[in-house]
Amino acid sequence: MRIQFTALIAASLITAPSLANADEDQRVPRLDHAFVIMMENHGYQQILGNANAPFITRYARRANLATNYFAVGHPSLTNYLEIVGGSNFGVTSDNYPNWHHGPNNPNLVNPIVGTGMDVATPADTAPSNVAIPSAYYTAASIGDQLAASGMHWKSYQEDLPATGADKVNYSDGVFSNLDTIVDQAKVQKLYAVKHNPFAYFDSVQRGDNPNNSLANVVGFDGLDGLYADLRAGALPQLSLIAPNQCHDMHGATGGSALCTDEASTIRMGDKSLEKLIAAIKDSRAWHEGNNALFVVWDENDYSATPNQVVVIVDSNFGAKGTQSNKPYSHFSLLKTLEAGFGLRCLNHACDNNVSVMSDLLARH
Repeated sequence: MRIQFTALIAASLITAPSLANADEDQRVPRLDHAFVIMMENHGYQQILGNANAPFITRYARRANLATNYFAVGHPSLTNYLEIVGGSNFGVTSDNYPNWHHGPNNPNLVNPIVGTGMDVATPADTAPSNVAIPSAYYTAASIGDQLAASGMHWKSYQEDLPATGADKVNYSDGVFSNLDTIVDQAKVQKLYAVKHNPFAYFDSVQRGDNPNNSLANVVGFDGLDGLYADLRAGALPQLSLIAPNQCHDMHGATGGSALCTDEASTIRMGDKSLEKLIAAIKDSRAWHEGNNALFVVWDENDYSATPNQVVVIVDSNFGAKGTQSNKPYSHFSLLKTLEAGFGLRCLNHACDNNVSVMSDLLARH
């Protein structure tokens, strides 16, 4: 029955965009590659113009900036799931996965599968301070959609151990929660599975489709890592890129004191983004076809409402210097990616008040 259900879901994911969205979707150019770089836990006002973020401030002016973009609730994992799947799928924690349907544990997140009801988002953390009611969801992500339509995705996770992502909750790039011979208290949590949303889906944990499995989750280094793929110009259609928790502005204890200092983490995040964006733009793949790059903060730091965050949009085909005040959210980002790849909208990305970010991807 699970195989039959999966086949039905897969068939429903590859249908062309519905007529209700067709006119809007056509305003987004067909994308060959999209890069989504995830940053962490800082609101709009904390980043732009910050003396510790000079590159980001310049880049926001030179590329395109969404000035009215909102995260969807808290905490981090919830927002990551909403970016790739258009729903929180009932997950309102940063808890580790209950890998491969292990023994039931209320402190773990069961693999996301089937259908269900998500959790309502209260107004104080919802886009534009408008509460999002609970709704039915289909347990699928844009990764499922891409795989079902013959396209590819990768989740590039800095400091993922070389052994891969399966059952890894955290890692310093060498040791992880799976290593019983080391003092776990000394393992700095640079890679964090909560920043790797695809790993929470049952389809990815099972890996029945090799193009939609944990093998798609790789590090920054190594033969199949981000920098090797960029040098080779061999990129999937969708690249989700998550710097480690020292480089994404989140911060992490147990290592360098710089990783716990607010000014230093912003500075490290600024430098990390500069390096990543330069590598992407130096890649042959960036110069072939239509390619878009999104720099996204997952949420603010809980210190202010509404939950406004910085989103910078760049492309190799579009106009530069655009600032859009249209109300956008993580659901808009998902809907924009789906439109660019010719996919149907998923879950809350289909809501009537969710628009594609067409003005930030307008051609010259």
